Parts: sequence; structure tokens; C-alpha cells
Amino acid sequence: MREVLKGTNVDTYGTLNEVLVRLFRDIVDIEQRAVTAQEFVDITNNDMHVIEAIGIGEPKNMSAIARELSVTVGTLTIAMNSLVKKGYVTRQRGNEDRRVVYISLSEKGKTVYEHHAQFHQEMIARIVEGLSESEIEVLIGALNKLNGWFRSF
Repeated sequence: MREVLKGTNVDTYGTLNEVLVRLFRDIVDIEQRAVTAQEFVDITNNDMHVIEAIGIGEPKNMSAIARELSVTVGTLTIAMNSLVKKGYVTRQRGNEDRRVVYISLSEKGKTVYEHHAQFHQEMIARIVEGLSESEIEVLIGALNKLNGWFRSF
């Protein structure tokens, strides 16, 4: 990899490595602190990802949520039990097929969802602040490439 980056004036590999490692570590820490406001101290990052996958639209079944999160329904059930117990999520059996369980956010769940969405809006606004349209396009392209690389695992 270092050979690909030769010919630059700076240690591009070292700089990118340092920035990415710090960024990933900080994202988890900062997002956890942003989510756990005084009223949401019992929420974990994992809980927030599940809440985000459920969303505030139509109720979803467990399989759809598990697919979105790339986890098994069994793994999701453990997280869901915790979120139901904490009061963030409600379960409802299907009218046509009682075996299907539909998941939706409670009012408390919707509140934490909106709180988290606000955090993301502020984050995006700060990231693009002062960037030109072409710089934003380059940033999006680079992040999509990074995301694609991670998803290939």
C-alpha cells in the first residue's frame, strides 16, 4: 500500500492511517455520548442502531430489521427484548398471520430516534460547512469507496 502512495510530499499512508483509526474510535465514543443524554442513559450504541433500523415509519417485522442490520433474527431478539423492557419498542402480532411480530417505536423510542437524527444533522452540517460543491462530491465519493471496502468483508 505504501508503494501506491509514494511520490507525495507527506506521509500519506501514515496520515490516513492515523486519521481513520482516530475517526473510527472517536465516532463510537462521541455518538455514545450524544445519544446518552440525561433522559436516555440506558441506551447503548447497539440499541441506537436497532432503533434507527426500526425507524418511525410503518412497523417492520423482525426479519426485515435483522436483514437491515446484517444480524440473525436470534441476535436481534435479544436486543429487542432489552428495548421492549426499557420502553423504547413495542411488539404487535400480525392480524393475518399471528406468527409474524411487527416492531415499532414507542413514544419514548421516537423521542430518542429524533434526538439521534438531530445529532446526525448537526454532524453533517459541520462536516460540509465551508466546503465547495466539488469538495463535497469528492468527500462523498471517498466515503462511498471506504464504505464499499468495509462492506466487502
